[in-house]
Amino acid sequence: MELQKLIHDIYEELENPSINRQRNRHLNSYLEELLNYQKNHPEALSVPSALELYCDSNPDASECKIYDDWRKFIKI
Repeated sequence: MELQKLIHDIYEELENPSINRQRNRHLNSYLEELLNYQKNHPEALSVPSALELYCDSNPDASECKIYDDWRKFIKI
């Protein structure tokens, strides 16, 4: 699915007055993450994974660090 289409679909679902509160909170949170991701990556077309969204919001988290010399971190 394309990122822009997903954002559009979420906006449409949020306009539904019969949506339950829990789903509304979830969608609003997800939409906020997607819009921040889109702002930080304007060239992105595909929907980011949960890890990509997390790392976009938490770039200093250990799960998000990229090591050039990864061999020194692996015990062989």
